[in-house]
Amino acid sequence: MSREQYQPPSTSAGTNFGGTTGASNTGFQASGSGFEDTARPVHYLCGDCDNKVTLKRGDPIRCKECGYRVLYKERTNRMIQFEAR
Repeated sequence: MSREQYQPPSTSAGTNFGGTTGASNTGFQASGSGFEDTARPVHYLCGDCDNKVTLKRGDPIRCKECGYRVLYKERTNRMIQFEAR
């Protein structure tokens, strides 16, 4: 029994991931215009010198002061509430 080789889906300029063509489709689009949060820098604390390190996507995970590679993400200022049972 032979297996078919995997072929990744091709994305052309006029098609959406919903399987229809045209601009009237309201499904997910390949343009990625709704992902503004990925360019925002994230703040970390160095595990060695406690320096604040700001990293963007693609930056090396390393403290800019001492070169230590263990960084801890700072706690968010946004209120998060969990429901306990």
